[in-house]
Amino acid sequence: MKRFLHPPVRSPFRWAAALTLLVTAGTHIPLIPEHLEEAPYVGALFIALSLVSSILAVAVVVRDVPAVWAISGTVTLLALVAFLVSRTVGLPQIGDDIGNWTEPLGYPALAAELATVVLAGLVIGRGPTGAAGTTRSRLPLPGAGR
Repeated sequence: MKRFLHPPVRSPFRWAAALTLLVTAGTHIPLIPEHLEEAPYVGALFIALSLVSSILAVAVVVRDVPAVWAISGTVTLLALVAFLVSRTVGLPQIGDDIGNWTEPLGYPALAAELATVVLAGLVIGRGPTGAAGTTRSRLPLPGAGR
């Protein structure tokens, strides 16, 4: 657990992630009123996603710790999955979205969410320092100690 709270990662990707998180928020805000009318739970989820994404955009820059990256990746992955479910099998009260792959805000939303997931995976996969190859391996290197 401590690994996810300290120390800051200092990732060079934090500004890119802040941007993709803000794009995620920005693409959902215009859809909130329509969805509050049609399917209130979807509208509420869009409000939550927009707020959380905006907060995470700030957090990833200010407090760039693995936990923030993990939450950012998880939130945007869930948004991606929800979009795919809504377009394939459908969601209650918005069954008319099945097959609607051409929603104009869908493209930037999907791109931003996918980019955030990838960035979060890269940062978390690099270990506590956030730099590839800077964490100490537990396995001895061939020829080490001779």
